[in-house]
Amino acid sequence: MKNPLLAAIRENTEVMFANAEIMLRTCDPEYLLCGMPVWRHLYHTFHSCDRWYINPCVYEEPAFHAENLNSLDLPCEKVLSMEELAAYLAAVREKILAYLDGLTDERLTEIPEGCSQNRLGLILSQIRHFYAHIGYVNATTIIERNEWPRVVGVGDRLALSDEELYE
Repeated sequence: MKNPLLAAIRENTEVMFANAEIMLRTCDPEYLLCGMPVWRHLYHTFHSCDRWYINPCVYEEPAFHAENLNSLDLPCEKVLSMEELAAYLAAVREKILAYLDGLTDERLTEIPEGCSQNRLGLILSQIRHFYAHIGYVNATTIIERNEWPRVVGVGDRLALSDEELYE
């Protein structure tokens, strides 16, 4: 295998996005978590991945973004629908996977323009951040439904039917 490190990163990133889709399909977007509706937590998670996975210093906000929309501490009047969040997640997934397709194991040690971390550090930080938020949001689903949203892993089938969303 030519780029085994990158292959492992890609596989785990694909699994991360599959778990995000499950989270999106099982959560209550209006549930208040630390004073913010869950949908804001979703946007915060997707936006952070969109910005920080590749290079936070060379980034363009999505067209629908509004000031403070990604903040979990500051108010924002804009509201996103679950359809908009699903479309944004799909766009971020496509962008990230295309980025990974253009990398090699050797390029993981490069420091992108304006950054203090190398590419691998940025990627690992976002995988950690993304999974922390999957856990927070899934906890709200567990509280409300008394059911565990399924979490898939490497080697699992990534596309689930509605009947397979809970363990």
